[in-house]
Amino acid sequence: MNRKARVLLVVALVAVVAMAFRVSWNALRDVAEAIGADATAALLYPFVVDGLMALALVATLVLSGDDRRFALRVLAAYTLASLVLNYVHGLVPALHAAAAGRVRLAQWDAGNWVLVLLASSLPVGSIYFGSDLVAKVLHHRPAPADDLVCEQSGPESARTPYTPTHPAPAATSAVADTTAHLSMPGPSALLTSRTDAVQASDPHAPHTTRTPDIESGSEALRQAQFEEAELERMRQDARRAYAESAQAGRPLSARALGEAFSMSESWGRKQILAARDDDEAPRPVLRAVDTAAV
Repeated sequence: MNRKARVLLVVALVAVVAMAFRVSWNALRDVAEAIGADATAALLYPFVVDGLMALALVATLVLSGDDRRFALRVLAAYTLASLVLNYVHGLVPALHAAAAGRVRLAQWDAGNWVLVLLASSLPVGSIYFGSDLVAKVLHHRPAPADDLVCEQSGPESARTPYTPTHPAPAATSAVADTTAHLSMPGPSALLTSRTDAVQASDPHAPHTTRTPDIESGSEALRQAQFEEAELERMRQDARRAYAESAQAGRPLSARALGEAFSMSESWGRKQILAARDDDEAPRPVLRAVDTAAV
């Protein structure tokens, strides 16, 4: 929907709400006068009831979780109360007089007491619930956009970490090849060891001092290559985990994926993007070949 259509839709909604408020305003004003409110209080009474309904509706659109359910309960309660008072206004003809004053809302005493209690408690409830809703809206912090895209609507989807059950074969073979390559001595190492043996057998040959710098350098290189292979295996496992959760209809969020592999949320987000890129990569198309024509 384009911007112009959205603006027209909002304007139409505001117009309908304004007309509905005007219809309800007449009934609520007469009910306020029937329970003893003066002219000014009766004029402001509809704004107290229907105004809180509008505030609760806005809070429902902004809040989430338990706060949103609280705003929905307030909206439902005041909507029901306004409906009851409008219904009573239609049943009691005496409320329609120009200067009715104090009028019984029901012939039954208990019913009249309940209706008077309902009508007189709505302004107090508006003060309490309205202040609470405004405080919740002002202290609300919306969730990041990435988490909203990755998280599923179910509460368990982002809390269940994925534990890989089998290592990636490509990463395992890479680690094995790297270890085997590092364990095999090269030609220079063989020549160096042979030269050291010849010099050790010759008593007149000068003694060479073996510094630990060469050994520590090769050990550091071996350790770095091994750690890189382990990180690559972890990345492959994370991408496979996200792909399997997406195929199951419950994709993992970036936070849940990072926690499952003891990494950060940004690391999990990178693996999710990489997994999506792998899924969108073009695959080779197989075509049938007519052997008879060949």
